[in-house]
Order: sequence, then C-alpha cells, then structure tokens
Amino acid sequence: MKTVIVYYSMSGNTEQTARKIAEITGADLLRIEPVKEYPSTGMRKFLWGGKSAVMGEKPKLKPYRFEEGYDRVIFGTPVWASNIAPPLRSFVKENEDMLEGKSFSAFVCCSGGGGEKALLRLKTLLKTDDFVSEMILIDPKDIPSEENDQKIQAFCDNMK
Repeated sequence: MKTVIVYYSMSGNTEQTARKIAEITGADLLRIEPVKEYPSTGMRKFLWGGKSAVMGEKPKLKPYRFEEGYDRVIFGTPVWASNIAPPLRSFVKENEDMLEGKSFSAFVCCSGGGGEKALLRLKTLLKTDDFVSEMILIDPKDIPSEENDQKIQAFCDNMK
C-alpha cells in the first residue's frame, strides 16, 4: 500500500515522529509549511497560533507536490488549542478531491491535553468516522521515552 505522511511541525516534535513512522513503514514524507510562518517563541506563539486554530483559519501554503497514487495518508500535526494546526486544515481543503477514497491514519503531538479533540476535529474535516490508526504523543522530541517508541511501533503495526 503506497503511503504518504503529510505533516506540519513547528518545534520538531511532529517532524521527528513523522520520520520515525516513515522509517518503520517506508512511507513518503510531505512536510507542509505556511507562506507566513507562525511566531515560534513567547506569548505571540500561543496567541497567534491558538487564535488561528480556534478560528479555523486556512493559511496559504508554500508550494508542495501531492501526487496521485497514494492509497493511505497519515496526517501529523501539533495540537493547538485542542485543534489541528491550521496548515493541515489548508492542505485538506486544497486536496479534498484527491483525498477521497483514501485510507487515513493520524497522530498528534502536544504538551498536555487536547489530543483527542484535535483528532476528532481532523476526522470531521476529512468526513470520516474513524482512522485505521491514531496516536497522541506528549513532547516526543523534547521528552524521549521508551513508552513513546512503543506507541509509535503499535501505531505502525495497526496499519498492517
């Protein structure tokens, strides 16, 4: 099954996780980035990012190549205000037709709560009731643990 991991990462937690999943599954990686980057430090990071997530904004993305032929799409996103990061919302809206009929899995990275709500909001955006596999990780890059590695392996095993 041809698989792509579509992800947005600000602090590197989601990117590190996407790379680990790609190593295990052989999936292609597609990093999406907004044209105008979000502040990455201080209160502006939380205010601007949180507002953008809560308001359902869809920022313009830098050019990327999402090709036909993928059977499965794995989404990766940080959790912002119990929601997915806005660049992921932009990607889904821009590619609704190409995503139709695909198998979906998703993972989120967060520093606390809100992961369940973010996954639910992604399901709603994708118009699906369920993911083949889903996972919530707490700061996997900043706080590495054997438990997170086991969760990643189980996430990948669920897709077999």
